[in-house]
Amino acid sequence: MPHSETTPSKFVPRTRKVRILATLGPASNTPEMIRRLAEAGADAFRINMSHGTHEDHARAIEIIRGLEKELDRPTTILADLQGPKLRVGQFDGGGAMLEKGQRFVFDRSREGGDSHRVNLPHKEIFGGVEEGTRLLIDDGKLVQRVISATADRIETVVEVGGRISNNKGVNVPDVVLPLAALTDKDRTDLAFALDHHVDWIALSFVQRPEDVAEAKRLIGGRASLLAKIEKPAAVDRLDGILELADAVMVARGDLGVELPPQDVPPLQKMIVEAARRVGRPVVVATQMLESMIEAPTPTRAEVSDVATAVYDGADAVMLSAESASGKYPCEAVTMMNSIATSVEHDPSHAERVHFTRTLPEGTTADAIAQAANTMVGTVGAKAIVCFTSSGSTARRLSRERPGVPLLVLTPSVKTARRLGILWGAHAVRTRDIENFEEMIAKAKRMALRHGVARGGDRIVITAGVPFGTPGSTNVIHIVRLVGDELERHRRSEEGR
Repeated sequence: MPHSETTPSKFVPRTRKVRILATLGPASNTPEMIRRLAEAGADAFRINMSHGTHEDHARAIEIIRGLEKELDRPTTILADLQGPKLRVGQFDGGGAMLEKGQRFVFDRSREGGDSHRVNLPHKEIFGGVEEGTRLLIDDGKLVQRVISATADRIETVVEVGGRISNNKGVNVPDVVLPLAALTDKDRTDLAFALDHHVDWIALSFVQRPEDVAEAKRLIGGRASLLAKIEKPAAVDRLDGILELADAVMVARGDLGVELPPQDVPPLQKMIVEAARRVGRPVVVATQMLESMIEAPTPTRAEVSDVATAVYDGADAVMLSAESASGKYPCEAVTMMNSIATSVEHDPSHAERVHFTRTLPEGTTADAIAQAANTMVGTVGAKAIVCFTSSGSTARRLSRERPGVPLLVLTPSVKTARRLGILWGAHAVRTRDIENFEEMIAKAKRMALRHGVARGGDRIVITAGVPFGTPGSTNVIHIVRLVGDELERHRRSEEGR
């Protein structure tokens, strides 16, 4: 894992603040490709538990951890649980054409379907729908509205027709279904992911805060939890979900199925703002550079889409099929890195990213974080150096969206890895400090070593006393790195 303090660092903090989360898959699961993705700009890797075997995933995790040691950079791994998958049954002949205005029935019979009926093997849907409820088939390509429903029969009228075929997905956007977010498969996958020490668990099919509470109970602090906001019911209970989750994801693909597409952009902004206000990392995901699955360059609309998420201050942007199964995985990461870097160099970026007001809570740690950001502007500091055990101080500082590098020093490898999706944070594992003098000396040394400041620059330091006590942030200090310190540091590095 990360370097000792007696060896030169290979860790070079990225100047880009927003983080890139790249999904691994058949196009990108070799050691060579994972290395190329990291070098192209991927800060974190998503393992999609919907595809592949546990053996595949274990191999990918092992590759990432090996690369982490080689590059001397804490690297984040997110395991994304599949969640319940609602699908229609089988048809005689494989499918049927449905015409607008016709009646169609979903039932519990296992007989092959036809143009009048088909099996729906999910009793929870029968118990959850009522007259007027919409059923969306095949990502919303077909729309049917419920006329009547019993425990074993749902009669609908077709509002948008087309071909319905075997095992097509079903979305029920208008009601909260009596379904747990965790299936038996998810529980098995969760146990596997925790045993392999992933850093984040992404929870799918979140409908209510209770879904998040149940998953956190099972995780037991062994990883952080990211709640995917992909259903209208989750949007309606967003405040409660944000209170319990460690982070959220704007899963625009599923939201775009269950909601009118024109509703998704304002919802994305609302979710990002709500998460930022309470200091939860927020990831914007799905179809960001979709055309790069097949083409080496994105459309201008896609570039603008990614740029919007960066201007809004999202902590991370995610690639799905673009990096997992597309023809140009490295080019997709490179493009996303280029877009984000260009946006962050826009003089108006700082003003726009601070459009969301993040008022501090009445705590010492929040007061310190707000003061640190203010001091940066007042004294022209070039970096903030944050000492933390749990990562909570880093999250508070990141919430302020400082305009300078945020160097996070922690003795915990788990904390360093979990901060990989946090806006602007460059986490380094290092030995803990024991006193004030050591804090000052280490902050100076690490700022120089990692290139976030030079001789003559000021840095702002935050820490907690007693040192090494989680949640005790109560110290803020400004120091200047003088020229002879820089020279001493250079001689020290050259002599090793």
